[in-house]
Amino acid sequence: MSDSKKADEGITANAVLDAKGLSCPMPLLRTKKEIGKLATGEILQIDGTDPGSRNDIPGWCDRAGHEYLGEKEETGYISFFIKKG
Repeated sequence: MSDSKKADEGITANAVLDAKGLSCPMPLLRTKKEIGKLATGEILQIDGTDPGSRNDIPGWCDRAGHEYLGEKEETGYISFFIKKG
């Protein structure tokens, strides 16, 4: 997807959620649960394989007041980065 936001190279996550192999809506549900454990300003990395997350996660961030920092293509999965609002 060419219009997806690419994450900066130097991002360091405070927590990592492994959502590989999960299908919609599980990656987003797990993300909601995990972001609740973080303090404002901390960064959550979500590693997933569901292509629907490319739309779900940024859209949810807009609605929930979190900052979507972008994604990184990895071998076999995608890493998404969210800064808790």
